[in-house]
Amino acid sequence: MKIKAFLAILLTAPFLLAACNTVEGVGEDVSEVGDAITDAAN
Repeated sequence: MKIKAFLAILLTAPFLLAACNTVEGVGEDVSEVGDAITDAAN
């Protein structure tokens, strides 16, 4: 199970980093994903 999680992180990290060039941008992207998950749960 740990290998699958590691591979998922390894494969998604470049896309997250490419989406924005600053640490602030990464925080905003992660926040938007969290908001989308919250909205979907409601």
